[in-house]
Amino acid sequence: MSAKPNVLVLGGLGFIGRNLVDYLVSNNLAGKIRVADKGLPALVGLSEKHTKIFEQVESKQVNLAREANMAKVFDEGGHKWDFVINLAGETKYSQTEEVYKENIIDVSVTVGKAAAARKVSRFIEVSTAQIYDAGKKASTEEDKTKPWTKLAKAKLAAEEELKKIAGLNLIIVRPAIVYGPGDTSGITPRLIISTVYKNTKETMKFLWDKDLKINTVHVQDVVAGLWHLTSNGQVGQVYNLADSNDTDQGSVNKFLESIFKIKTDFMGNMQSKLATAVAMKFVAETANSNHLGPWSTLCKQQGIINTPLTPYLDEELLYSNSYSVDGTKITKTGFNYRYPKMTEESLREVLKYFEALKYFPTGQY
Repeated sequence: MSAKPNVLVLGGLGFIGRNLVDYLVSNNLAGKIRVADKGLPALVGLSEKHTKIFEQVESKQVNLAREANMAKVFDEGGHKWDFVINLAGETKYSQTEEVYKENIIDVSVTVGKAAAARKVSRFIEVSTAQIYDAGKKASTEEDKTKPWTKLAKAKLAAEEELKKIAGLNLIIVRPAIVYGPGDTSGITPRLIISTVYKNTKETMKFLWDKDLKINTVHVQDVVAGLWHLTSNGQVGQVYNLADSNDTDQGSVNKFLESIFKIKTDFMGNMQSKLATAVAMKFVAETANSNHLGPWSTLCKQQGIINTPLTPYLDEELLYSNSYSVDGTKITKTGFNYRYPKMTEESLREVLKYFEALKYFPTGQY
């Protein structure tokens, strides 16, 4: 391997991907960086900083599920890739099995086989901690798997298929809820819904109770962890990524109350069970109906016509599934979390990021 390894980032234009590329470039860690993604840098809403970062790397628009495209991804330019980090795949919930098969399982298998054939030193597959059996006890890498979203089922299936590929130097990473500047689907929907309640002046009520675990990890720790594992991770191993905050609904709500000057509450487990037993779909539709209109009005008032941000809550994420993750195994390899605790300031940074892109209305906090 040369003094600085060549890195191929698959799905590099997504939330984690763009932050990983920024981390590699800003710290001058790689020799050659290539990004392969279904999108184009000019069309995915990069920040001003990330736009400049991506001018320094090579980007290829490509469908990674097709074997015929692998020569374009891996071989053009004659570069030997030392590390391949796979962040590609469908990120929306409640899609069909066919969508997940093509855009998660097929993608992972196709790029995994290509990496093995080219004897890549490390292939890092970024999965999800939603694959664990939800429980109050924090899940370790050895604990029982029982995926509780259809996306997570596909991610677990992709993991199993990758393990079958001979010669693939595989490391699997399972993050908790990833948050930070650029996050649109982790903690950010709660920030957006808080904005709605700030304007309606109503109490914001959540299902279940304050103790429901929604463990988190900051995106900067995710990208630093991925890079750390390229040299310090053991092939064949799985590593969780989760901070020591042991984040739950109650702790996040305290930040929301402070940032937006709103009141929050919980329906409680008994009332939530009764509501969801009748029809979770109806509960989700009612909540989304109450949130989407006011959010749309607020955006229009400030001239925000096109934003990726939405208060939409997916039905799959509303059940009482404890997202409790033990992220300590990676620390035994020498990794240290820079953001061990979620802070109010870290959530404010998310809002400032989207305000600068004109995706989030001003004057809300």
